Amino acid sequence: MKQGLIFWFSGLSGVGKTTIADLIRKRLGNQGLKVSVLDGDDVRDRLHRHLGFSEPEIKENNKLIARLCESEREIADIVLVPVISPYAESRMKARQQLSPGFFEIYLFAEISILEDRDTKGLYVKARNGEMKNLIGYSPGAPYEPPETPDFIIDTGIVSVKEAHDKLTSFILTQLTQ
Repeated sequence: MKQGLIFWFSGLSGVGKTTIADLIRKRLGNQGLKVSVLDGDDVRDRLHRHLGFSEPEIKENNKLIARLCESEREIADIVLVPVISPYAESRMKARQQLSPGFFEIYLFAEISILEDRDTKGLYVKARNGEMKNLIGYSPGAPYEPPETPDFIIDTGIVSVKEAHDKLTSFILTQLTQ
């Protein structure tokens, strides 16, 4: 049975998780590898609409995404999972469930940079009081940064291309081990 590698991206909204995952998927796909992306927003929209953004619902969503990874890794060489995944407990459970072959990738940038990017307009909404649960920004919506991720990228100081290149190299190294 195939056991594709899982790369679980964690970080705040706007940090570049999906952008970098999509670039890696295209690049490694062009090299003949089967790469799947389980984007947190997409999975939530398609499969987990019934879940909100309370702590228990976020943890349940992460648990369900980990289950999707189990089946996806049977058909893919690499599974990229760009998802905020704000709770250390959820990431630890995903690692336990999906190891060996699970790698936690932490992408971060200063809040001021994320506010400037604000690709989805979420930070403006949170600042204006229109959104009360923006993870890592709104009071009561914490983000617990990973303490020992397998790979870290500060997207506030490296370009998307540099981040993509560095993470692609890391992934290819894991494939050969």
